[in-house]
This record gives sequence, structure tokens and C-alpha cells, in this order.
Amino acid sequence: MAKYNGPVCKLCRREGEKLFLKGARCFSAKCAFDRRGYAPGQHGKSSQFSKKRESDYQRQLRAKQKARRMYGVLERQFHRYYVASSRRRGLTGLNMLQMLEARLDNVIFRLGFAASRAEARLLVTHGHFSVNGRRTDIPSMILEAGDNVSVREGSLKREYFKSLVDMAESHNVPAWLSRDLKGLSGTMLRAPERSEIDGNLAEQSIVEYYSR
Repeated sequence: MAKYNGPVCKLCRREGEKLFLKGARCFSAKCAFDRRGYAPGQHGKSSQFSKKRESDYQRQLRAKQKARRMYGVLERQFHRYYVASSRRRGLTGLNMLQMLEARLDNVIFRLGFAASRAEARLLVTHGHFSVNGRRTDIPSMILEAGDNVSVREGSLKREYFKSLVDMAESHNVPAWLSRDLKGLSGTMLRAPERSEIDGNLAEQSIVEYYSR
């Protein structure tokens, strides 16, 4: 499975805002974005003072890159989401965001069973979760309304999952999901509405980028 192995804090600095890619570290004093809130590279610090007008292409590219990096998806797969979304009824941009939100790794993160999407992907690939009672190790699986996600019985004995309830309790669950902390499981009730997805994502700019 292809994945980005570089320093993720640079991705936040490049996009000019926190993408919360490292879980609890993003809220601590060690956060690289708080310490160096400018773009990485030789000219990163001076670029924040630049008055140069942003072109339409640059705006569209940055919107696409931010969404792709936030959900941890590489370019080829992200483009496939766009193509699949354009074939569905409704708004292409909203369809794409709903598909990204319905990914198994994102659902586990939204349920509070992982501190970040990257951690959720790792837990899934190690086989700690089941979907509708069947073990899965595919983080990109797209869930549908009614699908149930649960921690596998064999994984409940591990120290991480023994302390998971305390961590998950502090995590707010969106209305399109339901969570059972006692059973360490959750169910996708419906597709998320636009108001329930990160408002900083500019899906229309992403559609414009791929429609060029």
C-alpha cells in the first residue's frame, strides 16, 4: 500500500494551517506549526510576507492538496474519488467529501478510536477492526449506512484498547455516527451533510482543478 513517509508537520506548514495529522502532539507545545508557522523550504519564511496575488490555479491546487493531505490519500486514489463522485447524482464536490468521510480509517478516527487518521490506518492494517463482524485490513473501505465497525475480540486484551474508553470519551462523535463505548463499536447511520464536514475544505475549487 503506497503512503506518504515524509515529515507530516511540513504538510501543515505548507498549507498554512493545522491539519491535525499527529493527534495529541498538534495540541502540545511541540507542535511544529506553532513554532514555525511558515512554509517549509529556503524561502518559506519570506513567502508569508509576499503580497503576490494568488492565481486561480494556485488556489485550486492548494484546496486539492489540503484535502488530500488531511485524509491521507495519495494523488492517484484521490483522483479516482473525484471520477467516482462525478458519476453520482448530486453535487460532485459534496459526493467526494462524503466518500472521504465514509472511509473506514476516517470513521474510526471520528468515533474516537484513534488519535489521528494515520493511527487509524495503522490499526486497520494490523487487523484490529471488524466491519459487520468480518475482519478487515483495508483502511480505504467505503462504508455505507447501517455498517457496523467494532474492535475485534482478540484485540481487546491489548493495552491500547484497554485504555481506549478514556481517550474516546473526550472525542465528540458527529451526528451521522453512533458509538457504543462499552462494546467499542460504532455504526454509520447515514452519509454526512455538508455542515458536518470540515468547513475549511473548498470542494468546489477541487472540482474546478480536475475540470480544467
